Amino acid sequence: MSRISEIVSLHREKEGPLLPVLHDVQAEFGCIDGAAEAEIARELNLSRAEVHGVVSFYHDFRAEADPRPVVQICRAEACKARGIEGIMADAQDAAGSRVRLQDVYCLGLCSAGPNARVGDTLHARLDGAKLREVIERA
Repeated sequence: MSRISEIVSLHREKEGPLLPVLHDVQAEFGCIDGAAEAEIARELNLSRAEVHGVVSFYHDFRAEADPRPVVQICRAEACKARGIEGIMADAQDAAGSRVRLQDVYCLGLCSAGPNARVGDTLHARLDGAKLREVIERA
């Protein structure tokens, strides 16, 4: 039994198992490549197109592994109104090629923006210096 089969078996009986399976496969392998999509489709009795449609729709899923730490930066309207665009140059400079910056469109802290997330940790009320510190610690 492959590791993907094991992951699918953990979620098979749940209602709507595809997203939990995809999240677990992404966490395990760092990506969901074409071979993984095909195996997941076969295991869940879905078409590969159905699985690929979900993988390609959500920005959290990647087709290739990227070992760099990820800092998600909210670029939604509330954070734009609170100045995120003005500090993005600092963020990109701090990230360089070591950290992957990922644009997201709402982290749920609209009243306390600009915001960023590293893993499960949210960072609010960021200015250029604070965002640089978040990126450098990632």
